[in-house]
Formats: sequence, structure tokens, C-alpha cells
Amino acid sequence: MATFRMTRRTFVAGTTLAGLATVAGRGILASPAWGAGVAKVGETAPAFNTAATNGRSVSLADQRGKIVILEWTNHDCPYVRKHYDSGNMQTLQKEITAQGVVWLTLISSSPGTQGYVSPKEADELTASRKANPTAVLLDPTGAVGKAYGATNTPHMYIVDKAGLLVYAGAIDDRPTTRRADVQGAQNYVRAALEDMAAGRAVQTPVTRAYGCTVKYA
Repeated sequence: MATFRMTRRTFVAGTTLAGLATVAGRGILASPAWGAGVAKVGETAPAFNTAATNGRSVSLADQRGKIVILEWTNHDCPYVRKHYDSGNMQTLQKEITAQGVVWLTLISSSPGTQGYVSPKEADELTASRKANPTAVLLDPTGAVGKAYGATNTPHMYIVDKAGLLVYAGAIDDRPTTRRADVQGAQNYVRAALEDMAAGRAVQTPVTRAYGCTVKYA
């Protein structure tokens, strides 16, 4: 496994950041430092029970004994489109769910904001993009997103089999909208899962998420 190096884009657990940073001069806000009242790596992941696009409720507690990936998304965000238009996100979803990992895609855009979709529209997006999540969850009130401190799309979290949050942050180390940058990027989610499979602690447990801000109410 490659050694992870600290960069200006990567902040490991315990790093404190002042305020919000603008990525690449685009007015896209990167996530702030972990604050009080939100999920923290190394602690129990916040419980939730929310509706999937099929109308059934999905509970985090019901996934105990399985690794769970949480992906915050907004289909209109150019940073999200980078990973879906390139096929990067779908490839990762297919690879990981084939290993028995649960992948939950969450939409926390509030009604009338960018990224908000109906259950039918969400399912159409999943089909048209050939996405492979276990389920797509709708969080229009933002309750789940705020509990986790999700600030950007994409924003990624990993919950281990015991229900502990073991990773939170960016999908990779290339905070751009360029599809070409997917090639050669360090994928933090895949690296974290490789650490877990090898029986070692996640070497980079917290990174700074990049992308569009979550459109909370």
C-alpha cells in the first residue's frame, strides 16, 4: 500500500481549521473542522432511520455487522458530476457492494434547492447513470446530514461493523471538477477499506471534503 502524505488538501484527525476555505477560486466551500454536536471519527456513528426511494425506512442499526458507506450527493453539483460522468463513483460502488459492503447514497437538498429530487427522479438518476448503491435515502429536512456534519457533495463516511465511524471526508485528493483528474487520484474510501480488510487502523481517517455545499433548508 502506498504511504499517505500530508498535503494542503488533506487534514488528518485532530486538525483544527479556521472557518471555511474556497476551493480553486470557484466559490465552492470546503468542509470546516469538526465541531461540537456532529459525528466524530472513532465514536459511534449517529443513528438514523430514514426513507429510501422505495418508501421503506432504512435504519443504520439494521446494518450492524456490515461495513456501511455513506455518500452525500447532489446530481447537479459539478464535483459530483465529475465522479459520475467519469464512471468513478459507479465503479467504486459496484466493486465495494460486491464485497458485501452496504452503500447508502443520501440526498439532503431541501425542496426547491439544487439537487432536490422526488423518489421517482432519484431512481431515474440511479438507472440512467448505472449507479450501484444499496439504496438511495432522502433527507429533505437535513436531519441526517446535520447529524453527520455533512457539508459538501460528495462527502463520504465509513461506518465499521461495530457501528463506529472510521472515515469521514473527501472521496479523493483531487478537489477539482475535471474528469481527467480522477485518473491517478488517491481514493481515500478505497484506501480506508483496504486498511480495514488488512486488520489495521485506517491510516487517513479524516480528510477535508470538497465540492458544492449541501443545500440544507
